[in-house]
Amino acid sequence: MRISDGRHYIDGSWVPGAATAPVTEKATGAEIGTYALGDASDVDRAVAAAVRAQPAWAALLGEERAAVLRRAAAILERRAGEFEEMLMRETGGVRGKARGEINAAIGKFLESASLARRAGGDLLPAFKPGKLILNQRVPLGVVAAIIPWNFPIVLALRPLGPALALGNTVVLKPAELTPIAGGQLLVEVLEEAGAPPGVINLVTGDGPDAGEPLAAHPDVAMIHFTGSTEIGRLMARIAARDFKRTSLELGGDNALVVLDDADVEAAASCGAWASFEFQGQTCITAGRHIVHESVAEAYTDALVAKARALTVGDPFDAGVRLGPMISEGQRDRVADLVARSVKMGARLVEGGTHDGLFYRPAVVTGVTPDMPLFTEETFGPVAAITVVSSEEEALELTNQCPALVNSVYTGDLMRGLAFAERVRSGMVHVNDAMGRPTGEEDIDEFTQRRWIGIQRAPLSWDVSS
Repeated sequence: MRISDGRHYIDGSWVPGAATAPVTEKATGAEIGTYALGDASDVDRAVAAAVRAQPAWAALLGEERAAVLRRAAAILERRAGEFEEMLMRETGGVRGKARGEINAAIGKFLESASLARRAGGDLLPAFKPGKLILNQRVPLGVVAAIIPWNFPIVLALRPLGPALALGNTVVLKPAELTPIAGGQLLVEVLEEAGAPPGVINLVTGDGPDAGEPLAAHPDVAMIHFTGSTEIGRLMARIAARDFKRTSLELGGDNALVVLDDADVEAAASCGAWASFEFQGQTCITAGRHIVHESVAEAYTDALVAKARALTVGDPFDAGVRLGPMISEGQRDRVADLVARSVKMGARLVEGGTHDGLFYRPAVVTGVTPDMPLFTEETFGPVAAITVVSSEEEALELTNQCPALVNSVYTGDLMRGLAFAERVRSGMVHVNDAMGRPTGEEDIDEFTQRRWIGIQRAPLSWDVSS
């Protein structure tokens, strides 16, 4: 392993960057490597390599592409300890989070390999005698994968695995905060697994200098972006100019609803996990806790107890449950949201203090729908509690903010289902809050349809009629 020495990976070779920047361990601030500061010229070379490699890669038998991904899964499993340590250093996540992410990434490699033999297409009914009509699924071409820092490996695999399985080539741009685990190490795995030159390319750097030129490159057929809503809008505008395919997984102000018949202890356990896991820095974190007034006091007490019991510190220390936040900027943003809400009348009843990047998980009560903790995605370890007097009020407030995933806790599963069916978000959990499906939509996402008509019996055309 070359601990990040400031290189891109283009056309099967590690290429030094013209300039580099440090990579730091989030818990200690120590420098653990460097990454290359890529620009449009690096993007041009990477995309050109991907364009050249794509036809031959797509022409391979699906089983041959699948074999590369299966070998990659085995290599990642073999190097799991190394990846686990780097994830802990780069992201500040605890060991359990790192281990879970690696296991999910291994699974994504294997799941993607199974797609390679499932994307043939359809035989359609003929509309004239002797006509054979094929509706094939074919690769899009070059996929730009722009990846966030919070789950850098598994979120890279989400586009990378299926895109490669289905015959596309990829240019990967990891987040500046996690370029080793989410970029270099992952590409090393695919290189060792036998991915041909140009099939996977890595360009590191910041968003304006590397990410935007990659998304805007005329030879990129698809932009796969996971990150903030603000940058997602930029990606959508860029894609619209050239009618590129896009897949945008953005943030959201997710709600966890606790109805009056809920098991309060179970709801609080799930609520603590949903708000505090990985310091609340996930796109499916529950920022808004919308709680019926009849159980609000008991729920708050249970949530406070769980927050108070969490140990915050260096993720390599035994017993630590929450590590550091990813950056000073992220920590300060969270502290500002809490401070502004408290100034408007909310009450900080637990946590909310910090020592460097180590932020105590916070519980805030008295949050109203006009406060920043309700209207903005927090992306930090803060559970903001809003009390309601009815199920209808809970539903109205849930749907008031855009969300990626919402949840409802109730003692009646059919009541939960009825509530979930009225929630306006792509994912809704009943008596749970974390996790998302993946896999079945990948064939549609990373292929396009090509219609071919074959006239088997010659037709006589009378051009005079």
